Amino acid sequence: MICPRCASNQGDDIKFCTSCGANLQAVRDVLDTPEGKKFDWSNTWVADMFMSGQMAEARKVEMERRLGITPEVKRYNEIKAGVIVSCVGVGVSIFLYFIMHAIASQNPRDAELLNSIWLAGVIPFMVGLALIINGLVVSKKMVQVIEREQQKNTPLSEGMPARGLRAADTSEFIPTNFSVTDQTTRHLESTERKIK
Repeated sequence: MICPRCASNQGDDIKFCTSCGANLQAVRDVLDTPEGKKFDWSNTWVADMFMSGQMAEARKVEMERRLGITPEVKRYNEIKAGVIVSCVGVGVSIFLYFIMHAIASQNPRDAELLNSIWLAGVIPFMVGLALIINGLVVSKKMVQVIEREQQKNTPLSEGMPARGLRAADTSEFIPTNFSVTDQTTRHLESTERKIK
């Protein structure tokens, strides 16, 4: 094969050009594709616009699965957002309390109204509190339901983890629950007694 970048002669089994480093495998892949291949509109943003609600939800779930965003991760993110929003609400309330009291001391005519504006910070506090409660109670139940459904849908061969195997970088010994020679010694001892 001749490299399209530097025009040097390269072998057919080489993935990268030895002279310029061009990706020769990608060039081979392009040359091997049929020329009559039509443009696929289903892989564009236009197709996303016309996608039904169920298809869009299925695609969203698949993308989350590929990114590793599990329902449990979503739940923790919801709790984290609730804590942040609640803290912002408390901070806004404190800030408004002191600022409005300072302004009310300058303008005693509107003091009653200005002294109660700090209550506006209660709104984000309550929203954050609702997110925390939802994450701790409601979302936890939803995660359990989803996990049960996934366990029902996975075959036993996939659902069962391999026993006795750990990552290659560990030196931990894992005892197994079964053995090829399990209880054979007792059997041999009992046969020896019978023979004697």
